[in-house]
Amino acid sequence: MTPQKLITDYIVEVWMDGDADGLEPDTPIDELNIIDSAGVFDLVHYLQQEFRITVPLRQISLTNFRSVNAISDLVGRLRAAEGTASA
Repeated sequence: MTPQKLITDYIVEVWMDGDADGLEPDTPIDELNIIDSAGVFDLVHYLQQEFRITVPLRQISLTNFRSVNAISDLVGRLRAAEGTASA
């Protein structure tokens, strides 16, 4: 399963009650009003566990968490930097 699919599934399950309506890969997550600041840190914890990466505090930004694609891109960059290309 791709990082994008895993991230989408997690967001849908945790914050959208299983209903993915309105969540596309480039949908601005903040416009959906589904995740608050505490939720972002829950999402960071999920990413670290699922993809075996470390998300530095400086990487937790609106830019990196604006959409599923942005989050997936962040995961890809961090995996490449850490040399853990396989999940």
